[in-house]
Amino acid sequence: MYKNILLAYDGSAPGQQALLDSHEIAQWSQAELTLIAVMPLPITTMGPEGGVYDDTLEESERNRYQAILDTGVRKLKEAGLSARGEVVTGDPVRELARAATRIGADLMVLGHKHLDGWAARWWRGSVSKALIEHAPCSVLVVITH
Repeated sequence: MYKNILLAYDGSAPGQQALLDSHEIAQWSQAELTLIAVMPLPITTMGPEGGVYDDTLEESERNRYQAILDTGVRKLKEAGLSARGEVVTGDPVRELARAATRIGADLMVLGHKHLDGWAARWWRGSVSKALIEHAPCSVLVVITH
């Protein structure tokens, strides 16, 4: 039985489906839900050579991610579940694994959308695939098409 569920949440269609699935699991097991939104480092691209860290971009992006997270937490609380949220910055795989360890998660839920072309899959990589290898707990990947 799960008691502490981490939901990787970004507000996307796969994230919304993961929210619904984690809602059902949390309701069934009476678990606490922690929604984690992972914000990438705010780098302004300056061409193929690199980029520059932009602290003004960080604040606006953090506010945007926080608003998405607040919406997800509100939906869960309105359904009578115990939920909280947190925005973290960095690499999604590393930050989600750290958060799962820190909160003592026994299940991580995340959405996944199949990418159409092999080039898109190769270029983007798969957070869900990497998390299966690095997470300190069970991982439920909710598939959308």
